Amino acid sequence: MLVDSLPESPAAPPRPAPPGRNAARAAGLFAALGALLLVAVASVAVGARAIPLDQVWDALFHSASGADAVVVREVRLPRTLLGILVGAALGLAGAVMQALTRNPLAEPGILGVNAGAAAAVVSAITFLGIGTISGYMWFAFLGAAVVAVAVHFLGGSRSATPVRLALAGTAVTYALYGYVYSVQLMDSAALDRMRFWTVGSLASADMGTVGRIAPFIGLGVVLALALARPLNAMALGDDTALALGSRPTLTRVLAMAAVTLLCGAATAACGPIVFVGLIVPHVVRAVTGPDLRWILPYAAVLAPVLLLGADVLGRVVTRPGELQVGIVTALIGGPVFIHLVRRRRVVQQ
Repeated sequence: MLVDSLPESPAAPPRPAPPGRNAARAAGLFAALGALLLVAVASVAVGARAIPLDQVWDALFHSASGADAVVVREVRLPRTLLGILVGAALGLAGAVMQALTRNPLAEPGILGVNAGAAAAVVSAITFLGIGTISGYMWFAFLGAAVVAVAVHFLGGSRSATPVRLALAGTAVTYALYGYVYSVQLMDSAALDRMRFWTVGSLASADMGTVGRIAPFIGLGVVLALALARPLNAMALGDDTALALGSRPTLTRVLAMAAVTLLCGAATAACGPIVFVGLIVPHVVRAVTGPDLRWILPYAAVLAPVLLLGADVLGRVVTRPGELQVGIVTALIGGPVFIHLVRRRRVVQQ
């Protein structure tokens, strides 16, 4: 028998909110939006190059010229916008995966979805000569979808337990990253092009990249948010969900489509960034409870806060160099993942 010591399971059905709870949740969401605004300002204003705040303001709103203005408009602003998009994508993907698999340890990085996208992108660049994000993004979608399905079946399909899914995802992830690094070592040009991308980085952001991934992430966000009620119903079991008018099979297909869009676009733009989709839904669930109608919007707002905060930290602590955001999130998320695993007690009776 599996005994779960986490305070709230992603599969737990939402309880009716007590009077005033929704107002508190709404106030919390506005506070989260305020936090996102603050960290976005910090992302534009702070970096390896020290630029006074008045010059940052002039560059953004008064069309100032000079080297500092170019850095703000063409480097930091696209980087910040990309961080918001990718953070929202990873946070939502993690929340949807946890609800869909009823697995509190589910996350695009842990279950191999990011690794699948990365392996497909590396293959497209190295063997097909595709060098633009608009070209290899489609391979990222395909790789993410194939690995998501493969891990689900390797973990035991409907009989899968959280631990089995995590183990299957870890095995597939290591195998795919072994392939990625082998391809890079055999192709020095690919290694030079992708050495920052494979650890997860916002450093190469530009407005072209932002514009290319925005429609796909936007579609994934809308689809994920629209699935909040059906996923809530599925938390009660497929039979109850059917009785409530939900269609579990269609919900699963659409949820996987949303995860594929979100993870594929995010990985194509920035490389595989892990643990954002694990940490944020757990924090959100402690605030909102198990209702996905609140978990998903919160995750879409707070995940960019974590990602941009990690990116700013990586730029500041190693000045004048830079620590890639994927490394920072791994350093933060690794201990959190170990803590979550240790809190899950499996007792055989």
